[in-house]
Order: sequence, then structure tokens, then C-alpha cells
Amino acid sequence: MASSRYLRRAAPPFVPLTLVAGAKAGAKHRQLYNQIRGHVLSGRLAGGVRLPATRSLARDLGCSRNTVLSAYDLLLAEGYLAGSRGSGTYVSRLLPDPFMALAAGVEAAGPKSHGGGSATLSARGRALAKIGFRPRGPVGAFMLGPDVSQVPFDVWGRILGAAWRRPVPALPHSGDPAGYRPLREAIAEYLRATRALSCDWRQVMITSGAQQALDLVARALLDPGDAVWCEDPGYAGLRGPLIAAGARLVQIPVDDQGLSVAEGRDRAPKARLAVVAPSHQFPLGVVMSLGRRLELLNWARSAGAWILEDDYDSEYRYAGRPLAALQGLEADSGDGAGRVIYAGTFSKVMFPSLRLGYLVVPKDLIEPLTQVRAALDDHPSAVVQPVLAAFIAEGHFSAHVRRMRRHYAARQEALLEAARRWLDGKLLLSPDEAGLHLVARLTPALGRRMSDTQAAARAAGAGVAVSALSGYAVEAQCDPGLLLGYAAVQEDAIEDSVIRLAKALDG
Repeated sequence: MASSRYLRRAAPPFVPLTLVAGAKAGAKHRQLYNQIRGHVLSGRLAGGVRLPATRSLARDLGCSRNTVLSAYDLLLAEGYLAGSRGSGTYVSRLLPDPFMALAAGVEAAGPKSHGGGSATLSARGRALAKIGFRPRGPVGAFMLGPDVSQVPFDVWGRILGAAWRRPVPALPHSGDPAGYRPLREAIAEYLRATRALSCDWRQVMITSGAQQALDLVARALLDPGDAVWCEDPGYAGLRGPLIAAGARLVQIPVDDQGLSVAEGRDRAPKARLAVVAPSHQFPLGVVMSLGRRLELLNWARSAGAWILEDDYDSEYRYAGRPLAALQGLEADSGDGAGRVIYAGTFSKVMFPSLRLGYLVVPKDLIEPLTQVRAALDDHPSAVVQPVLAAFIAEGHFSAHVRRMRRHYAARQEALLEAARRWLDGKLLLSPDEAGLHLVARLTPALGRRMSDTQAAARAAGAGVAVSALSGYAVEAQCDPGLLLGYAAVQEDAIEDSVIRLAKALDG
């Protein structure tokens, strides 16, 4: 049964808030968060409007105070609300530019008699809209992502100028739907040498990143209603392409060996696709065990299913050689079925705005996927493809990876050392042999005082960007934790940032 109350203010006079019970409605703090956020963006809650006290609103809505606290903390962290507990909570008068742009879009959407912009969307469109707008937190420690300041842009600029000052005759014209051949050749050679992939350049298709890669695969291989295994917790950005294809997302828990194939067989044995990150699962950082990899491959063969291997940060492994990819393991097994589709990106190694990634597809899929790509997108932009091809061929890419691997390993160690000094009793951190972030678990003592979303909100208030682990889960019950990205933080700034985080968690 739903309960409704209103925030009474002179302008606007009534703002309804409703909580609905049941699993389909989602967590109550998320319901409250979404409703207040929507009212702020639509202008129904104007800047400066004071929100009810958490105890008062919890009593009116018939929910726990923690539900209201979690919703308020998320809104505070993302900049929709301002103020602090004890002095009142208000709608922010100075929303960041992305929020203002979105708010303007809400106001400009169709006639109000049609219910606003969301009413014109399909059910699939509404589902995409819920996950599509992901506001950025504060820039700095400990945001997730690479250190773009270390990219050799002088070299990049020189190659860019050389490629386009007098381009080869074919370059300005329409290109191959699968991408620029020299870049595909360079990627294939690199993957054979570093990731033990079994492929030639014809199997490589250039995309704008992992999301477009999955979008292409989903459109080509899935029919509406097909089941897809998704890691839970997992990277939310990969849900969008699957929803757009009309897939039925089946959340599969991740344990200390990776995605649970046994759970997948129980929940959706005839799934059409499994999307996994076996080399370094996000966000948990788990490496899928050999036994689990073989189990996954066996399931795909028996079910006639596909595996999308997301290898988003394999370059950054700090102990030993990078692990062999699932695609290479399948090839070594001698089974010629080719069930693994390998996806990679240059966003983590170079810089996110590069927007270049790739697929390595089984030989049987080369022609059909190329045709689908041509129907949807004609061909990828050729502006930076020749630049990246030369950057790899001339050895700059490998040199950059080696240099950044040393930097990132040192920064992880600096973060662990600072955490031992300042976060003892609050967060539990363990070293990770790969990746660009660490998972910091809330200690039982801290967990009794706050959730991980509340901890992330407190950190944001201190200018420290961390992500709540629970925000990446759909159905899984995660131990509360925070994601601390260390790659983009200079070593001499790490300890100061840790001290600010510790003080925020003490507050």
C-alpha cells in the first residue's frame, strides 16, 4: 500500500512524495531520491526551499529514518541539496551545469497536458533514462579513472598533425564499417603479444568504446526477451545497451572466484549471452578462477550462448604478466565454436574523451556484424584512428603503459600506507594486483553508524570523491564499502586526501 504526504511551501504549494512497497518498486530510499530529484529538476522544488527534517518526513511516510537519511545523503553528494544535518536541508540554489541543462530540457519537453517528456518515452526508453544520466562527483581524490596528465600529448599532437596535414587520399572518404585497417592490424598484433588472444586483424572491429561494442553485439545477437547474465554488483554502463536491445537482464552474484556459473544455470540456463569481466571484475576487483572460466565456457558451448568478455583495464597489472584472456583460453581448448566476443577500450590507458574501443569477434561473426554495423553507423570516425595506429606502431603506447604501471603501483602503495595510519578502525583496505581503484570495506563499528551511501556523501562534503559499493548492486547484498580511485591522484596528495576522508567519517 502506498503512503503519500506533501512538502508544504508557499511556492510550489504541494509536492507529492510516495513510497510503494514491493520488490518491483525498488529500494525505498531510491524511490524517495528519484522523486525529490525529479521535483528539483522540473522546478517544482525551487532553489532555497527547505526540506522537512528527516525524522518528520520518515514519520509522515511511514518509513525508517535511515531511508530518508540515505536519500538526502545521495542528493547532498550529487549537489541537488545543500546544508547539513542540524542546520536544515535546502534545495541547492547553484546546481552544476549538467543539472541545469537537464532541468531546462525537462521544462522544454512537450506540452504539460501530455505529462511532460517522460510520458512520450517507451517503456524501454524510460528504463534507459533512469540509468543514462550519471552526474559526476567532485573532481580529484579519489575519483575513478586514469591520470590523463601523463599522456604524451606532444607526441600525440605531432602524429595527429602529420596524419591530417597531407592525408592519404582515401582517409577523408567513407571508410570500412569495421574500422581503419592499420589500426585493426596494430590492435591484433598488440593483443596477440600481451593478452594471448588468438586473432587476426580481420576479427577486430573499431567502436567508440565498450558500450557501443556491447550495443552492436546486442542488436545483432539478441531478440527482445532474451536472457542475459550480468555481474551483480557490476558496471552500470553496460546495462543500457542490453535494455535498448530489449534483453531480460538476469543478475548473477559474484563471489571470490568471479561470476557464479551455478547461479546462472539455476536462474537462466538458456540465456543467450553472458557479460563478464574475468580478468578484473568491476567493482570488486575479483579475478575469475581457471575452474570458473572453464565452467563458463562449457556452459556457453552446451547452451549455444555467447560470452562478451569485457577487458577494460587489463594493461594495469602490477604482479607478473597480464592474465591470458578468456578468448585465448577458448582457442587453446581446441573447440572451434568461437563463443567468446572480446571487448577492449583505450579510455583507461589513454584518456576517456578519446572514445575508441574495439571488438574481437569469432570468424563466423565477422561478416554479419560488419553488415549490422554498416546498417546502423556506416563507419567509425576516421579522425583519430590513424593517429592511434601510428601511436601503437611506433612504440609510444607500450612505453606509456609501462610508465603508468609504475606510477599506479606506487600510488596504490601510498594509499595503503596512508590508510594504515589514518583510516584504522574505519575502513579496511587490501592491496590489489591490478586495476585503478581499491575497495575499502566499512568496519563493523563504522557500519553501525552509517551506510556506505552516507559515508560517500560525508566524503563528498569534504571534497573527496568516493563511490558507494552498494550503488553498483542491483539485487546482490554487498558488504558496505567505498571505491577509492588512486590512479589520478599524485602521490604527494594522497595522504592529505586520506586525512580529509578520515575526518569526514568521524563527523
